[in-house]
Amino acid sequence: MRTDLDHLPAKQQRELERVRTTLLTEFEAAIKSGGGGTQSWRRDGRVLKIILFGSYARNDWVDEPDNGYLSDFDLLVIVSHEKLTDIADYWYVAEDKILRDPAVGRTVNIIVHTMAEVNQALTRGEYFWTDILRDGVVLYELPGHPFAQPQPMTAVEARDAARKHFDLKVKDLDLRIEDAKRHVAISGEGQHVRKWAAFLLHQATETAYACFLLTHTFYFPRSHNIKFLRSLAEDTDKGLTAAWPREQRNDRRRFELLKRAYVEARYSDQYDPDVADLEFLLDGAVRLRSLVVEASEERITKLADAAEAGASA
Repeated sequence: MRTDLDHLPAKQQRELERVRTTLLTEFEAAIKSGGGGTQSWRRDGRVLKIILFGSYARNDWVDEPDNGYLSDFDLLVIVSHEKLTDIADYWYVAEDKILRDPAVGRTVNIIVHTMAEVNQALTRGEYFWTDILRDGVVLYELPGHPFAQPQPMTAVEARDAARKHFDLKVKDLDLRIEDAKRHVAISGEGQHVRKWAAFLLHQATETAYACFLLTHTFYFPRSHNIKFLRSLAEDTDKGLTAAWPREQRNDRRRFELLKRAYVEARYSDQYDPDVADLEFLLDGAVRLRSLVVEASEERITKLADAAEAGASA
């Protein structure tokens, strides 16, 4: 795994350095808050590695902010104990500071796992993790915490895992879309219906990305942030960008409205999308469903062909 950022422009290198510093500084502050706690896992808590993955690691990022297409920084943070993966307790302040930092010119997504979780996934040969090991760039690490040797999945295992994930998630996806359609159709009846329609559309979108990511990479992050999920999925298959137009400001506003629905549609009296917004978002969710199903079925077919070729060899 490489450790240099020479393939990136100086601006992105400076941004990543600032992000790295913020993550480490705010994690240390979170550990020490309240006297550091009496538990050894907290008192001795450490960030073991910070790794850049995705398009900025592979050198195929997109930088077209005027058109709404701007690749995110995707970072894997590996910590010393599973309780330190809690975003609310240990990473919320860092994420918020990075989000508000004018010196960081793009969205930063983090996933937090323990070394044991990552190494177990590597020994199962899960593509998401083996890709990070192949393409990732180490931004920070403590010595003495090696990755496990990846154990590649057999073609049969990959085919069966992909099919299982797809079959389960596409059923959930179709149920959520049908529920959303019914609520959008009666959204003129009042704010309570529109809020619930928006929440159901959020859940359909989240499930669509879960279906795609699990089928293609065998990993889905512990996140309800559909902007982050969209970024991960589109990083794997650029064809998914067709689901959500983003050239126009109003298109971007509507996707942000959908992102907010996970919390605000349930808890905010001020959240009230109009009917036109809901119809636009429903069209996007239906398009996304079609793209996800097509891409996932193609993926499963390729894995099945590989399994069949292996069996006949």
